[in-house]
Amino acid sequence: MTTSTVPQTTADRVALARRIGTMLRPEVAERDRTGEISVTAFDTLRESGLSAALVPAEFGGGGATHREMGEILRELGRHDPSTAVTFAMHSHLVATQVWRHNHGNDASAVFEKVVAGAILVSTGASDWVGSNGRAERVEGGYRVHARKAPASGCEVGTVLVTSIRWEAAPGGPQVLHCAIPMAAPGVRIEKTWDTLGLRASGSHSVVLEDVFVPDAAISLARPADLWPPLLNVVIGAALPLVMAAYLGIADEALYFATALVAGRTDPHIFQLAGELTNAHTAAADLIEAMFIGSDNLRFANTDDYAARTLSRKTVAAETLIETVRLAIETVGGVGYSRTCELEMRYRDVHGCLFHPLPRAKQTQFTGRVVLGSGPLG
Repeated sequence: MTTSTVPQTTADRVALARRIGTMLRPEVAERDRTGEISVTAFDTLRESGLSAALVPAEFGGGGATHREMGEILRELGRHDPSTAVTFAMHSHLVATQVWRHNHGNDASAVFEKVVAGAILVSTGASDWVGSNGRAERVEGGYRVHARKAPASGCEVGTVLVTSIRWEAAPGGPQVLHCAIPMAAPGVRIEKTWDTLGLRASGSHSVVLEDVFVPDAAISLARPADLWPPLLNVVIGAALPLVMAAYLGIADEALYFATALVAGRTDPHIFQLAGELTNAHTAAADLIEAMFIGSDNLRFANTDDYAARTLSRKTVAAETLIETVRLAIETVGGVGYSRTCELEMRYRDVHGCLFHPLPRAKQTQFTGRVVLGSGPLG
């Protein structure tokens, strides 16, 4: 993929996402039934240049803005929720590197991999602050053992972006952030993802058994049980993109429901359509505010910014779920049937609850920051 072949405008990128989504749509229901990820989807996203859309143009990528990437994910979410949410996992890792680049750090190695076709797999949601696994210091690097779940897209990914706990580090436990090729010896996938929704996201467990990680692959070593500023960056880069994919799910639920009841004049239908629109508008406005706040991945690395982003995520999640619930209520009993696509979308949209941070953890995080106690107890 060269710069000249990567879509260059928002309209071009969204139109391309729409074409890809339309192509994928006929198989979505079957993949929801079987739980199989679409390899074709990720081959197409790679070949189309969308997987490298966020990479700055000077590194061979598309130079898309943070908001533009959100629009791509939103459009995909209308057609294929599992693919959109999984693609958001790759995209947020790229976005984090763009933030680093914008703040004077060298992110060229990751950009080169992504432009060459790498699909990045994140384990950050389960690792969070303390991480897990076991690292042992050896000559030239570490031997690591861990089980990472969920790891969305691991079956189609090429690089695992993860962290490992090094309990025996001099000076106290550390967390080692690293990138491990999915094809490295000792890396395997266990197909453990069997869920209510987003069944075709391939969010299985990645098992690391005596995997060698060279020193050069360690991007950061930090104290294991202190809040790391890196996570402020990840929150600000990731959550707008992730929630944009879920907004696409709600967009399609709104469209489907209003199209299905068009022409009806029952008073309660007008009432429900108004409530449905209110919920959708609130969700869309909150997610737009997240992108405005990100300042195209130039936001300040502060606890306050992370706390505000997390607050918006929680409220957006509640209103997204309410949107799809109201879509079902608006269309009536048919929406409760598995023959209606709203049933799948209602299951899928609930996935937004489980991205960092779930509501109870978020409110504690934000409350501590607002009251000056810092993110962690």
